[in-house]
Amino acid sequence: MAAGLLAGLVLGLVAAATQNHVLLAVANGLRPVGTLFLNLLSMVVIPLVASAVFVGVAGLGNLRRLGRLGLRTLAFFWGTTLVAIVIGFGVGAIILPQGSVGPEQQAALRAGAEAESSFVRRAVEQIPSGTRFLVELVPSNPLRAAVDGHLLPVIIFVTILAVAATTLPDEKRLVLTDLASATMAALIRIVHWVLLLAPLGICALVAPMVAQFGWSMVKAMGVYVLAVIVGITIFIAGVLLPAVALLARVRISRFLRAALDSMLMGFSTTSSLATLPTMLAAAEGDLNISRGVAGLVLPLGASINRPGGALFQSVAVLFVAQLYGVPFGFAEVFQAGAAVFLTSMAVASVPAASVVSLAPAFAATGLPLSGLALLIGLDRIPDMVRTMTNVTGHLTTAVVIATMEGETLE
Repeated sequence: MAAGLLAGLVLGLVAAATQNHVLLAVANGLRPVGTLFLNLLSMVVIPLVASAVFVGVAGLGNLRRLGRLGLRTLAFFWGTTLVAIVIGFGVGAIILPQGSVGPEQQAALRAGAEAESSFVRRAVEQIPSGTRFLVELVPSNPLRAAVDGHLLPVIIFVTILAVAATTLPDEKRLVLTDLASATMAALIRIVHWVLLLAPLGICALVAPMVAQFGWSMVKAMGVYVLAVIVGITIFIAGVLLPAVALLARVRISRFLRAALDSMLMGFSTTSSLATLPTMLAAAEGDLNISRGVAGLVLPLGASINRPGGALFQSVAVLFVAQLYGVPFGFAEVFQAGAAVFLTSMAVASVPAASVVSLAPAFAATGLPLSGLALLIGLDRIPDMVRTMTNVTGHLTTAVVIATMEGETLE
């Protein structure tokens, strides 16, 4: 992906600087390849998000069995995720305008997005607002909502269905969760196949864009990555570490020493699940958290707790809106925030999953799907820092919940 992005940047910048007819023709001739890549990616979005949400919620088992520990854990997950979303929107609103492109370039980008799949075009035409938005969150026909590309109502329906499944006897519930898990596994395999084409697809999307807009596009990309890093830094230093010190009453220096290996593992592997053994060892061995608390909080966190991903998605939504000149007021921020909150708990374990799962937020606010492919090309550094943040959030939750349960960690 990085190679495809670099090739597209180089080809586009050279074509823009030299105005060579051959290079411009090559850059523009790659557009159909980029469109094909987008279509392949959007093809699996709705079934992948639906199956991931169902597995994430129904996989909790009988909600009544979670008890006090589970409710406290979920409350902390959801609370930090909401704070992360607010920080993401705030940082994005302050920093991203430093890398804005001109109105003419925004208009040209919007015109290029008109050739995208009907999935997003229908969503743009039918964006609800105000009371209508709240009413239409509950679909009268979930299948029609899926066909029309309205992912938020689909997610609401699947969530209600998954909650209902948790009330069934285990033998019936497991049939449904196994089917959803198998469906998700097959869809993830398709995503892996599609991402094999990502270097060429990203190059085909970036090259004509940069050839048309030149250096201003590269500057906008750099400011976007900077905004993600700044937001992540504020979240860790201003939310997670104070929670460790004030709620768990654990020294920050001790927590960071215990969490460092897990943070580095998450940064390098970009996978909370791959980091889970390291987190369990740190929780039980270095932080004195009981196996019962660590065994529930950390696996649950690796499955559904992604505050770093939610913060990244908030910045990414604003970045694409600014890039394409899409008006983004309070109503759009609310809709995007709701979509980010819901999907952040059900991000599949695939490369660039937090980017792919932005589709509901894009559909809810009328953002063009071509922005997803651009984000995938820029995703390596944001993916590393957001996964590190997720891992830090899992361990923070573990020490806070352990303290609430009466355990002595210091």
